[in-house]
Amino acid sequence: MSVEKEGPTNSISSVEEAQKTEKLFDYGGDSTLPPPPTLTPEQERKLWWKVDLRLMPILTIMYLVSFLDRGNAKLQGLVTQLNLKGNEYNIALTMYFIPYCIFECPANLVLKKFRPSRWLPGITLVWGIIMTMMGLVKTYPQLVGVRVLLGVAEAGLFPGVSYYLTLWYPRHQLQMRIGLFFGAASLAGAFSGLLAYGISFMSGTRGYLGWSWIFILEGIGTVCVGFVAFFILVDFPATAKFLTPEERSFIVHKKRFDNSSVGEEEHFESRHFIAAMTDWQVWIHILIYMSVIGPLYGITLFLPFGFPPAISQLLTVPPYVCATLNLYIWAYLSDKMKKRSPFILLGLVCCLIGYCINISNVSSGVKYFGTFWVVTGSYAAFPGVVAWLGNNLGGQYKRGIGMAVQIGIGNFSGAIASNIYRAQDSPRFILGHALEMMFVGIGFVCVPTTVIAYTIINKKREKIMQEMTARGEKLAPEEIRRMGDRSPDFRYVL
Repeated sequence: MSVEKEGPTNSISSVEEAQKTEKLFDYGGDSTLPPPPTLTPEQERKLWWKVDLRLMPILTIMYLVSFLDRGNAKLQGLVTQLNLKGNEYNIALTMYFIPYCIFECPANLVLKKFRPSRWLPGITLVWGIIMTMMGLVKTYPQLVGVRVLLGVAEAGLFPGVSYYLTLWYPRHQLQMRIGLFFGAASLAGAFSGLLAYGISFMSGTRGYLGWSWIFILEGIGTVCVGFVAFFILVDFPATAKFLTPEERSFIVHKKRFDNSSVGEEEHFESRHFIAAMTDWQVWIHILIYMSVIGPLYGITLFLPFGFPPAISQLLTVPPYVCATLNLYIWAYLSDKMKKRSPFILLGLVCCLIGYCINISNVSSGVKYFGTFWVVTGSYAAFPGVVAWLGNNLGGQYKRGIGMAVQIGIGNFSGAIASNIYRAQDSPRFILGHALEMMFVGIGFVCVPTTVIAYTIINKKREKIMQEMTARGEKLAPEEIRRMGDRSPDFRYVL
């Protein structure tokens, strides 16, 4: 470990220091950026608002259309017309998750190479076409085949956008943006129920039942969104033409030195992959992810209220509206408090309450009340789960790989959730609810364990930094960037 005897310093705060260190960094292919300006809090707020207006609406709409088809087609005759028997519907759902999980990590690795402004709209266009074709399937094998292709096409969206946002926003502004983006999923849960209810009246048009029209119309809408996204989405802060050179420089500098003096490496090396795969926090965060995403997918794919299809479609709306409101409130408070774990634990408590109600032998109305708890807990906590690991991985490539592994492996709990609600277990679904409670229990163990581990490491690093300060030493910038989140100057978010 090399050190420089230049006196203690933990951040770069002046234009002169920024100019000295400018040569150490690759500004995303644009070496003409001026030194970062000094902005007032109001000017900085307006700058982030400018970025939000350009990025968040299109990303939110892209994710919304990816969630619109989930769960509602079953209520509009898909199982009956395709003559699905036994667990065939569950298997078809599972065949989506397998490629979806496998291809998430490779998708994040190619995102920067193929450019976000081309990659993300491109895969949106592809899965829109596939979703449209899903409305035309006639047999069970065709349904499974199209579901596999849909999983491949959609695999790059959520981990890609989550990683993409970490390249733009400081880490204590991240959860609100992930919340805005992921809020589209809970909005889709509400909106898709209304949309599916309206589309159900087209059943029989041109020989297609309601479930076919759900896929066809929503697929066409997705294609349109993907096409528009080509003209709106931008790549990286250093090359964003909608910003002035000074604004670009400020964002690049702000992001690079967001966590004390820890910078960001720009060039991929094999050690980044090894560092991500051998980092303990990636693996415990996978379990935390599964503890929330399992209940989320379980309640999304199966909302057994015991009512006729049309009524069930409408009854899906209120829980998702409630979840969306709580999601935004929790995300705002989490960024403001600079804490992730309390809100994740709160979400797990809500899920536990909801599943305790639903596993009980009570009326459908009471079970519906329990659904509010599960939907709110899982959806409102989820952005914090993703932001927490993203905050605590240093270096762009390690972060991109680690987040993709977390989401990719963690989403296998979605495949599990697709198979634990069996038709023969209706109406109480004791097995399904019990296994979902198991996921929640995993979260209750892993979240406090992670907080304790982070707290111990932060205290050790604080002691190291105090000793270095007393000796008048500091780490060289190159050493800090190579160490990333292992640097003694890096503090884990709790």
